[in-house]
Amino acid sequence: MANNNQHKDLYQEITDKIIAEMEQGRLPWVQPWNSSHAACAVGLPVNASTQRSYSGINILILWGAVFDRSFVSQSWLTFKQAKVLGGTVRKGEHGQVVCYADRFTPQSEREQARVDGREAQAIPFLKRYRVFNIDQCDGLPDDLMASPQPLPEREIIPRAEKLATASDADIRHGGDRAFYSPLLDYIQLPPQPAFTDQINYYRTLFHELSHQTGHPLRLDRDQTGSFGSKAYAREELVAEMGSAFICAALNIIPTVRHADYLAGWLDVLREDKRAIFRAASQAGKIAEYLFALEQGATKETAEQEVAA
Repeated sequence: MANNNQHKDLYQEITDKIIAEMEQGRLPWVQPWNSSHAACAVGLPVNASTQRSYSGINILILWGAVFDRSFVSQSWLTFKQAKVLGGTVRKGEHGQVVCYADRFTPQSEREQARVDGREAQAIPFLKRYRVFNIDQCDGLPDDLMASPQPLPEREIIPRAEKLATASDADIRHGGDRAFYSPLLDYIQLPPQPAFTDQINYYRTLFHELSHQTGHPLRLDRDQTGSFGSKAYAREELVAEMGSAFICAALNIIPTVRHADYLAGWLDVLREDKRAIFRAASQAGKIAEYLFALEQGATKETAEQEVAA
């Protein structure tokens, strides 16, 4: 039972920390890049050993650690992984706790399910483990220390264009408003030259493209909420983080596109300690979905070139 309380506390602990940051105007999916103290190049946190990107809530946790502790790298390792790579975590360094979602089925539930003739129900829980930024390590291979450099602003970003094209979204340009119409399934954007900083075109595009993935034919999220409702705030929170995750993966510094929804987001988080976990998970699925489409389009193009 104590174990179960510990896992419940982890949901509350992380949610409380994020609420505290948001109450101070610090949004954890943009803050690391929104400060003159940010030493790290933009990007998604990755495991330096497996090269897999961290996902969901762990992105926010590790971005927060990068900002708070002025790390210059987005790469992380467990103590054991650092050792396997020939390095070591420096004495006195403190790791960052991240979490892994899993499920288990108690023996009592298995037995009761057999008696009732039904399928046993698994219980979700979080496991903690600790990782260290490679800035906290010595003796690691040199090729692990490189960080991506941000692209300059005010230029067409070919991969961003490619990602938008691969999505096969109906993107229309004109007017002075940006929105996604769930009913008609299209995105409306002002022309790129209309943005004071043209890089904001891509930030806005990926926010609306994140909404577009919620259509029933795609990732099927609840988009029925009207402006000001909890459902509307939840979808906006997902789209904000989805855009941030995509931008970071493309080395575009994330920013807040809809800060005026902050009060609604805080209400959602205060009401449900798992809301930020669900939102981060859905945002991660948006990024995975769109990058999978891009990868598929790239493969198809390559196969066509070979056939030609």
